[in-house]
Amino acid sequence: MDKIWLKSYPANVKHEIDPNEYSSLSDLLNQAFQKHGDTPFSVCMERWMSYRELDQLSQALGAWFQAQGLPAGSRIALMLPNLPQFSVTMAAVLRAGYTCVNVNPLYTARELEHQLKDSGASAIVILENFAATLSEVIEHTPFGQNGARV
Repeated sequence: MDKIWLKSYPANVKHEIDPNEYSSLSDLLNQAFQKHGDTPFSVCMERWMSYRELDQLSQALGAWFQAQGLPAGSRIALMLPNLPQFSVTMAAVLRAGYTCVNVNPLYTARELEHQLKDSGASAIVILENFAATLSEVIEHTPFGQNGARV
């Protein structure tokens, strides 16, 4: 197969990835945080975040998830739009040994109910703006039926 997209890669970007370079996604994140600590990671409403801040915030949130008693490998639904909080939460979930379940924040109540049931998520991180949709279906999901965390 002709990989014509490689012509568009910057000179310092590898064309192939060595799958043995990192032992896990958490390892990849840790190395990136160390290597790029002072480099800007994101900007939102004129507020810049560095990789170091992402590292610190995701470590703290990941520790909080673990303190909630979630078993290793638990699925955590992320119902967040494209904001810096999404990156912090996703990194926290992965670093803490959990699985991310991405949930479209624009889902209808019916779609959200289906995804939460189907995914097996035992916790959800949600932006307040979308909580009304969750409130419509929470009693019909694992969250409302067996005391899962919201």
